[in-house]
Amino acid sequence: MTTARVLIALGGNAMTSPEGRATPEDQIAAIARAAEPIADIVATGAEVVLTHGNGPQVGNLLVKNELAASVVPPVPLDWCGAQTQGTIGAMLLNAVQRSLAARAVARPVAALVTRTRVDPTDPHFDKPSKPIGRYLPEAEARVMIEHGQVWEDRGEKGWRRVVASPEPVEILDAPAVSALLGAGFVVVAAGGGGIPVVRDEDGTVRGVEAVIDKDLSAALLARAIDAGVLVIATDVAGVALNFGTDRARTLGAVSVAELREHAAQGHFASGSMGPKVDAACRFVEAGGSAAVITSLDDIAEAAAGRAGTVVTADAGATADAGALADAGTAAPADTGAADAEKER
Repeated sequence: MTTARVLIALGGNAMTSPEGRATPEDQIAAIARAAEPIADIVATGAEVVLTHGNGPQVGNLLVKNELAASVVPPVPLDWCGAQTQGTIGAMLLNAVQRSLAARAVARPVAALVTRTRVDPTDPHFDKPSKPIGRYLPEAEARVMIEHGQVWEDRGEKGWRRVVASPEPVEILDAPAVSALLGAGFVVVAAGGGGIPVVRDEDGTVRGVEAVIDKDLSAALLARAIDAGVLVIATDVAGVALNFGTDRARTLGAVSVAELREHAAQGHFASGSMGPKVDAACRFVEAGGSAAVITSLDDIAEAAAGRAGTVVTADAGATADAGALADAGTAAPADTGAADAEKER
């Protein structure tokens, strides 16, 4: 059996306190907790790549932009993405190295500033609609509009910034991720979906104002590095049907076709579980062995196929360990009901 190559996508809940606070102390403590199951996976001999959300961290930078807008020009979103990749990457380096040392596992860890290419003709650029940051009074929003940002009047709540959220096309630095994996590193890459860039006619790339869905980028990176398993960590035990009702049921082993059908029936909210389901399906449709959506605490079991919602090309294959065994892991087991479905 070959060594498993696993990509773990950490949700925003892995970077904040249980109450959603994002102070430096809260972030360090939360990442230290996340590092424990990650180290357990690395200890099995798996090759591991980590991606992460950056919503709270970018939100903090946007507030600093707003407060200082009359003094210094606001920095663009691609800069915010790069800065948070560096900050969160450094915290993950320290936490994962500490957890590996506690297990006497000698594996180096590296964080890579990673760019994600998008299409400049993507229709999302024509009508920015992804809300980010906090609400502001009109007068304060007008200051940011003068700096070229797009803000919308949201009624009683105030004004809120909206940006484009284009489809990720290519993880430009995937070859560097593969090289680091080949050298034995645990790699942190493509944080926040990657730094959004476009390629100009002369072949050069430049950053753009956009937000890329982190789970879709994780699925794209996972296939680019030939990962067998994609684990998407969130706040719940798995993907629930009829969420929020007394008929709620969490899915265990499920095929892509079945999960796509549930999505078409409107079971998954576009702002929370919907993108995760789409990312899981895309990964398997592109040739991945299995994608698992589960809670942060269960990612080690999920990587072994024993927890979460396990998505494969054929649900029967998961039941007899076919797909996950090929990826160097074990067979899945069904899970219980979800607690709540939310996204930070």
